[in-house]
Amino acid sequence: MSNLKLYSTKGGVTEVTPRLAEIEADVQSLVEAHMETLLGVRFLASEYSTGPVHGGRIDSLGLDESGSPVIVEYKRGVDSGVINQGLFYLSWLMDHRAEFEYLVADRLGVTAAAQVLWRGPRLICVAGDFTR
Repeated sequence: MSNLKLYSTKGGVTEVTPRLAEIEADVQSLVEAHMETLLGVRFLASEYSTGPVHGGRIDSLGLDESGSPVIVEYKRGVDSGVINQGLFYLSWLMDHRAEFEYLVADRLGVTAAAQVLWRGPRLICVAGDFTR
């Protein structure tokens, strides 16, 4: 784990002991439930399928405060593939802009879909740790 320390302020100030989640879905559920607060991202979809040709599932999709698409990929522990996997999905997203805009229109309305900014899509990787 990193040297970043977390503290709880309930009943005083105590350091929170870091631990890995039991399963990846626990982390994903927690982040998705609080995505706007934690990341400044409006949640759009969970386990979004990239279709039969690409055969993947994007863990979480969202739209940030500037209107840019956001992909969030999770790994429970240390996984060197999380970044490569995320970059694959980012490439897929850039090639499937209309599909993303349809999703935005469905969840947030046509006005939001018309304002999606493609200059700076983001990839956020959440993991227990990262290899070099």
